[in-house]
Amino acid sequence: MAASVRYAVSPERRFVPLQVSLGILTLVAGGLGFVAGTLKSFMAVGAVAPDTRWIWMLGLGEAHNNVALALALLALASLAATVGAYRVAQSAHGRSPA
Repeated sequence: MAASVRYAVSPERRFVPLQVSLGILTLVAGGLGFVAGTLKSFMAVGAVAPDTRWIWMLGLGEAHNNVALALALLALASLAATVGAYRVAQSAHGRSPA
């Protein structure tokens, strides 16, 4: 988020690879959190009574929060990056950004 906001405030082409890399890292971290949460939910099924084994679905739902947060952060970062890209395009055409 910080790199995207920095780019929106002062757009420089050298920050674009950093934003892309951090965006990929955010998505991978969200996916890793989802996989870890899912594995933990499945591994804990053996520790509960047979009539409550459906509880793994609650854990799976909780694991999805990692992906949701990653996607929300990517959406916000993309919005800030879009502002920066717009400002770069405006300055390339000789107009001052709004």
